[in-house]
Amino acid sequence: MNAVKAATKATKAAKKAASQGVNRHLGHQIRDLRRAKGVTIPQLAARIDRSVGWLSQIERGISEVSIAALHQIAAALEVQVSWFFGEGATPPADELGMVLRKRNRRTLDFHGSGVHEEILSPNLSGQLLLVETTFAPGASTGDRDRQRRGEESGLVLRGTLELHVDGRTLRLSAGDSFAFMRTGPHRCHNPGREPCVVLWVITPPSY
Repeated sequence: MNAVKAATKATKAAKKAASQGVNRHLGHQIRDLRRAKGVTIPQLAARIDRSVGWLSQIERGISEVSIAALHQIAAALEVQVSWFFGEGATPPADELGMVLRKRNRRTLDFHGSGVHEEILSPNLSGQLLLVETTFAPGASTGDRDRQRRGEESGLVLRGTLELHVDGRTLRLSAGDSFAFMRTGPHRCHNPGREPCVVLWVITPPSY
């Protein structure tokens, strides 16, 4: 029994360490980009309607950043969210821009939020962007709605997705699809007990 408890404790500690490492890396990316743009913490905080203390904790990796918050920060610093995704391996020359192997995908983990995203598009300079999002049970896009800047469609590949849009709450299951035909806010949440996987098609690319 003691061995099982020790193993469980070690696993939790490893997950916590991994989460902290991701938070620090993402926070340092935000800090470095902000500095490169010549923007102060108070200026950026004002642009995204957040407190200076909150932003400072994000940059130091103390607090977790949600998808919605990262979209706000990216827009305020005039970059796409894809700027923060880890680089995948370079594909062969004859596949470059046409084929993207799974092992070469660019990924971004929101460990504390329970969200994992992967860019599926072989070419980020086109008019369409494919993104796969995995929501852990109970995970969501954040405490604030995410603002759309174009059309977005999605297909629930697995699990249950709860969409909050235009004052309505819609529950979708695997095989259900949806579309947002205009700009505006929305929020996503996984109310189920298993991971929810969603395939997004976005135009123009806002990641």
